[in-house]
Amino acid sequence: MGGVIFHPMDWKYIREKLRPISEGLFGRQKITRYERPEYEIRPLDYMLRKLIAIPAIEWRHYAFSREPLNGKFTPSQRLEWMQKSLECGETYAARMADEFGTDEPLKVARGLGLDVYYPQYPEKTDRVLFAEFIMPRRVNVFMDAVRRAENMTRKYGLASIVGKIDIAGIVLAHEIFHFVEDKYSREIFTRTEKIRLWTLGPLHNDSGIYALGEIAAMSFSQRLNHLAWLPYVMDVLMVYDYSMSEASGLYEEIMTLTGLEP
Repeated sequence: MGGVIFHPMDWKYIREKLRPISEGLFGRQKITRYERPEYEIRPLDYMLRKLIAIPAIEWRHYAFSREPLNGKFTPSQRLEWMQKSLECGETYAARMADEFGTDEPLKVARGLGLDVYYPQYPEKTDRVLFAEFIMPRRVNVFMDAVRRAENMTRKYGLASIVGKIDIAGIVLAHEIFHFVEDKYSREIFTRTEKIRLWTLGPLHNDSGIYALGEIAAMSFSQRLNHLAWLPYVMDVLMVYDYSMSEASGLYEEIMTLTGLEP
């Protein structure tokens, strides 16, 4: 989870946009705004070591915490949907790689006919974005966030922890999935799976589940970028240079939701 240079974001702007930390790496989640307390600032390398050790299936606690309908799900449903969404993302990543003869995200994007742009900043938004997919076939990868994360990776020697990574490629691949999801909407699990919200006689209301697409997009990006860990880990890395406190708070949230000691 475009190519115009947008207005610069000063520190006051950044602090506003980072509340709450619920947005996640690709800036697609949104919950009620509230003031966060200051968090204990933790070393970035320490946090990343802990995060990459979280098994993929255990990220369901964090992933579904961003789902508006989460309160209607049972633990067994979350577990089943997490596994199926992970498999969905991996399957379609392999399918795209086979179809285009490459697993390089930019080449896959071009093969799909996507227009990929690398603006510095987003234009109109109430949150910090790292990338976005705009219907019908445009992807913006915002380079301020990418370059900050690249700088953090060099500064703290993080390659020894996360490996040699292409941050722009990780972000791009996530957004590619959202195009793939739309292209194959009649068959893809993340769109065909529904939850029944209510039944009244012959009437009923079935809803899609937003989190499934986000989980699958992470798995899709993991597969194309040959990562040993789900890109949810990048949430903390990509926020850290904007605010060490906010990144540490996000890390604490992830660990607490997962039932682990921060």
